[in-house]
Amino acid sequence: MVTKIALEEHALCPSLTEYWYPTVADVPDVVRDRLLAALTDFGEARLAAMDRAGIGKSVIGIAGPGVQVEPDTARAIAKAKASNDYLATKVAENPARFAGFAHLPLQDATAAADELQRCVEQLKFRGAMVNGHTLGRYLDDPAYAPFWERAAALKTWIYLHPADPVSTMPALAGTYGLKRATWEWGVETGTHALRLVFGGVFDRYPGARLMLGHLGETLPYLLWRFDSRAQLYGVKLPQPPSFYIKRNIAVTTSGMSSAEPLACALAALGTDRVCFASDHPFEDAGEAGHFLDTVALPDETRVAVASGNAKTLLGLA
Repeated sequence: MVTKIALEEHALCPSLTEYWYPTVADVPDVVRDRLLAALTDFGEARLAAMDRAGIGKSVIGIAGPGVQVEPDTARAIAKAKASNDYLATKVAENPARFAGFAHLPLQDATAAADELQRCVEQLKFRGAMVNGHTLGRYLDDPAYAPFWERAAALKTWIYLHPADPVSTMPALAGTYGLKRATWEWGVETGTHALRLVFGGVFDRYPGARLMLGHLGETLPYLLWRFDSRAQLYGVKLPQPPSFYIKRNIAVTTSGMSSAEPLACALAALGTDRVCFASDHPFEDAGEAGHFLDTVALPDETRVAVASGNAKTLLGLA
């Protein structure tokens, strides 16, 4: 079993459960209660799950949507700060096993930038986890210029996690099993990332760093087509889209225990841009760990994905 660093591991602080409950309204009570217990545990149960997977350290982020759905900006700012302070206390209780991602009040770009800086510099977090759009506004919005400027200056990672879209795609209306995690979230999150690429965010802020779960939300599979269609439609970027995806984006294995997409991501982005994640507790950490331990990979690549790339990219020990 190779030792791993996991980069998409979830938790909740008590003050944010009000935002999480609506996301599991259609989930059986027994499943909801099991998830809540796992999300709020920082002790034996979480550590046991990590040990089963061979995870030496988890970088923990707040489970979505968090304050990003809060319409009151002042309340969002206050609750984001409180949640980060709470997470910092939990990390401090076991710094050998835990690290943190900041939770940001993106209703206000400057406030989000300030909180990101506080979390990185004072709380020693490793970046931020952003749960999709914020009240319908995506991160390529010009209003987020102060946020991206600060994130690039801090040289820190923004982990873009899926969230429900503003409205269901017409093609998904009336379907069973295609919404949310099966297909909808991947389309939503991949599109969000492409808005940053095609909208020139990574051209304006070359040092900006974005991380995607699920082995890149299908982006590695489509690099050639992005470049081809950008040329066809006259997209005005100094470099083809694939250049920015390879330079500014890294991916994790969260929720993708499958050899074929892993091989694609490694080939498309490079062996230094793929990291391990288990997506605890929404996926089985043991299954994710076993997959990485047994999938056919050169030993040096397995170690790089398991922990080496996370150490380099996020400065983790």
